Amino acid sequence: MSLDLLSKPALDTRAKVIGYPVARRVAEPSAPAAKTKTQLPPPVATAQTTVIASAAPRVSLEIVAGVLRGTDGLAALAAGLVALVLATPDLPMPASYYILVSLFGALAVINLLHICGTYQIGNVSHMNRALGRVLLAWGIGAAAVAGALAVSEAPLEANATWLLLWTIFGLAPPLLARAICAAFVDHWRQTKKLQKRVAILGGGPLGLRLLRRLSGQGADIIVTGVYDDRLSRLPDSCLGHKICGSVDDLVEDIRRQGIDTVIVALPLSAERRMAEVMTKLRQVAVDICLCPDQYGFHMDRIETEELGGMTLLNAERRPLHTWRGVIKSIEDRVFAGLILVLIAPLLAAIALLIKLDSPGPVFFRQKRYGLNNQLIEVWKFRTMHHHATDANAEQLTRRNDPRVTRLGGFLRRTSLDELPQFFNVLRGEMSVVGPRPHATAAKAGGLLYQDAVSNYDSRHRMKPGITGWAQVNGWRGETETVEQIVKRVEHDLHYVRNWSVKLDVIIILRTVFGGFTGRQAY
Repeated sequence: MSLDLLSKPALDTRAKVIGYPVARRVAEPSAPAAKTKTQLPPPVATAQTTVIASAAPRVSLEIVAGVLRGTDGLAALAAGLVALVLATPDLPMPASYYILVSLFGALAVINLLHICGTYQIGNVSHMNRALGRVLLAWGIGAAAVAGALAVSEAPLEANATWLLLWTIFGLAPPLLARAICAAFVDHWRQTKKLQKRVAILGGGPLGLRLLRRLSGQGADIIVTGVYDDRLSRLPDSCLGHKICGSVDDLVEDIRRQGIDTVIVALPLSAERRMAEVMTKLRQVAVDICLCPDQYGFHMDRIETEELGGMTLLNAERRPLHTWRGVIKSIEDRVFAGLILVLIAPLLAAIALLIKLDSPGPVFFRQKRYGLNNQLIEVWKFRTMHHHATDANAEQLTRRNDPRVTRLGGFLRRTSLDELPQFFNVLRGEMSVVGPRPHATAAKAGGLLYQDAVSNYDSRHRMKPGITGWAQVNGWRGETETVEQIVKRVEHDLHYVRNWSVKLDVIIILRTVFGGFTGRQAY
């Protein structure tokens, strides 16, 4: 943990105590050429000389998260051993088997807690949110451990006592740790131990935009000052922050003031200037971040990646990269399989009614855009007269459309015509939740969707879904105007950027309890 030293006025007071004269950081405006720091002479040995007291250490959130991970892992392992001791007379398997299962459970729980966001201090500080996520992760972890026990030679009932004890003793420490951590986080915020002291290197246009962005980030980020190696070109302050000196002055202040992070807000194209700055900043122990150029301010998130020995900036990641894609795929298959089993009688009844209502096939298959704009064949129950079906949706369905059959109108209003798309989910072409797939010739205000919205194809970075964020927020049905498809795409992109299992569950519940019907469905 780095030391969170006191502010400049306090430093000046300390300088007086140990014999330093108080130095003026920047010359008066009347002498612009003298914008340099006064060098402090060696301390004078006097009777008043004292040692500067150590400032209270700043709390590292990374270390707090690491402690929580260690607590969770040890709790899961220790719970397995405690359960083994308490339930030994009744256990059918050797002790080594339960130790291995405990190790598996510890790894599963730690990963599930990470996926649920329980190691983000912002979530820990909200007790209800933190405890709810811990319970969710442990519930899934206990199910995984139960599965591991079920594959043994002994029946699961024989291991039920051990599983129950493992869950109780393993769950209690993480819950208690979050409650204690939440209290400490509140205390650390009040005592300003979570504040990160940041210095900005660069007072030009890039630095100005960075300061504007940081000004709304709350009290946990303190800008200690702005520095620039071209002082003669700059005013004395930058958006209320004093120009404190050059790069050399910044290096000195890092040593004296405990600055945590330096953000270099210089154009990346200035290679020689950037190299000189980095050479000087590497002399001190401080985190150095490079502020992206003007275009970087329009990006949502920027991460780094090592490729071929080079460090690159990730301008955009796939929405479902690595484990996120695996989790989404499992979620889709599980939901689709369970739902199809439950609604099988309903599917058979609808198919029979369609055959009795009008001649023609039961199902209607239509080409639509799927992941990465690849064409997929979407299944629906037929809702139009067979001779009037529109495979490319060149004419969108309207209220009281004569092409729609009597039963078809009911199926459309209740969205029951979409149920066969669960087979598309099992085939891996669609998801239960995602941006709705549109027909290739669908239009809004006389324009193809791709022409009406410039970033329309961005919604195809994920598989299309049977239901979606746009649908449960009322943006479904006919698109008579460009504004309607714009709003629908905005909601779809919000879902793509913010996907989570929790968001999927919310959308599914909102669909079940009110999303099937609506005035725009016909």
